[in-house]
Amino acid sequence: MTHKRTTTSLLCASALIFGLSACSDNKAPTEGGTSTSGTLNKIKSSGTIVLGYRDSSIPFSYIADNPNQPVGYAHDLQLKVVEAVKQKLDMPDLKIRYNLVTSQNRIPLVSNGTVDLECGSTTNNKERQQQVDFSVGFFEVGSRLLTAQNSGIKDFADLKGKKLVTTAGTTSERYIRQHQQELGIGEIISAKDHAESFLMLQNGRAVAFMMDDILLAGEKSKARNPNQWEIVGTAPIHEIYGCMLRKGDTGFKEVVDDAIKATYASGEINKIYEKWLQQPIPPKNINLNFTMSDQLKALISNPHDQDQ
Repeated sequence: MTHKRTTTSLLCASALIFGLSACSDNKAPTEGGTSTSGTLNKIKSSGTIVLGYRDSSIPFSYIADNPNQPVGYAHDLQLKVVEAVKQKLDMPDLKIRYNLVTSQNRIPLVSNGTVDLECGSTTNNKERQQQVDFSVGFFEVGSRLLTAQNSGIKDFADLKGKKLVTTAGTTSERYIRQHQQELGIGEIISAKDHAESFLMLQNGRAVAFMMDDILLAGEKSKARNPNQWEIVGTAPIHEIYGCMLRKGDTGFKEVVDDAIKATYASGEINKIYEKWLQQPIPPKNINLNFTMSDQLKALISNPHDQDQ
């Protein structure tokens, strides 16, 4: 028995060194008898919750005026979760540490324990569910095209022989590469983030930028002349965004889901939506004028963590 306990302790110590939560997934009592999960135990022990954020996913999670403070629709929901964690652990002074993530590294950083929670513009799909868990959904989007008004591009069929840019590590990139041949697209360029994708479009490296429609609206809002650009095309894929957390951590997921559901039930989600999608937002005080879809209204009325 002694040998078995020693071996287990060594394995758990190694797991903690590498930021894994495998040894803390089983529920364990904390002070006051509260039962917590792996991530909650990690937060309780460190006194800090690590939030993953994006720097250019307007209007969900991005950097505007303060380089050290992300803002956005998804970030506001993320802070609702922080408040719920404070209450759950009785830690009113819980510290927040921010960790920048990209489309390519966000899943590994959540999986290996570097980031506790990522709320940005991450699509919940079956492939990703093999690696991480998702909260109930908080937005529904369709992938379309951003292009110059005088480009002649009106839908995906108009991309034959032309160059398209999209962001690496996204579901849009995966879809368009799978259908490049049938659509006859001349070349697909993968940029590191949404800002770089839009820059390539503006510089003429590509005639269109494929991404989730709301993210395209966000990039368009940053342009020197937003009216020069338009979002076109029939969306070939529809997706739901969710917050990512470590797989199998049911205790933490319950806290995350309950915090988001409470924001829906109270009606506060409508204020958050209006703030970021129907009012002027930083850094240029542009109003995205993005009306809440019937699909999102249905998701708020009946929250779930399923993919499309």
